[in-house]
Amino acid sequence: SNLRGRNTNMKNENSHQPFGSFQTVPSRPSGRIERSLPPKTDALLKNTKPENPYKNMKTIVTITKSLFVAVAVTFSLPTSTTQAATTGDLVAVASSAGSFNTLVAAVKAAGLVETLQGRGPFTIFAPTDEAFAKLPKGTVEELLKPENKAKLASILTYHVVAGKVMAADVKTMKAKTVNGKELSVNVSNGAVTIDNAKVVKTDVLASNGVIHVIDTVVIPN
Repeated sequence: SNLRGRNTNMKNENSHQPFGSFQTVPSRPSGRIERSLPPKTDALLKNTKPENPYKNMKTIVTITKSLFVAVAVTFSLPTSTTQAATTGDLVAVASSAGSFNTLVAAVKAAGLVETLQGRGPFTIFAPTDEAFAKLPKGTVEELLKPENKAKLASILTYHVVAGKVMAADVKTMKAKTVNGKELSVNVSNGAVTIDNAKVVKTDVLASNGVIHVIDTVVIPN
């Protein structure tokens, strides 16, 4: 009697199929299991509009165009970093300028080429050929002699400051040179003087520093 009661309860429980239940389709003798969906679910599926297949494609095209524009702008705008990377070192820039022939010859005679080609950075207050020509007659020739190498090096390193000092950073101050002595830097009404020399051109960039052009050779005391 207990067994019959259990069978009866099982029949009653299965008489109401819940949503998405599995049942055997009687019309198919193979007894294949299929999932039955309520009528409302079928109606919802029929009323659903298919997604526009070109919607995502339009978005992809828009993003792609934006990327191409961004890349084009990036490569068309030169930057100071790129310019510095393609510029030669201080000696190379001075040599190619055409107005520092005496200075370059003096740097070579003093054995400072390797130093000024080094990593640095350095700031050079570079006298032009005209500036060297203002020295007393025979001075340059005397300084270029091998026996005066140390004196020449002392004068040249007095024109060099460690670090990269751009014109915008210059102010009235005392600047310690590679020589060990200090230059007097004076800024007044937009004009800059280094000791008794006038700065006539600024911010000539090199890969390892910057050159400011002066009109007079400065001599350490």
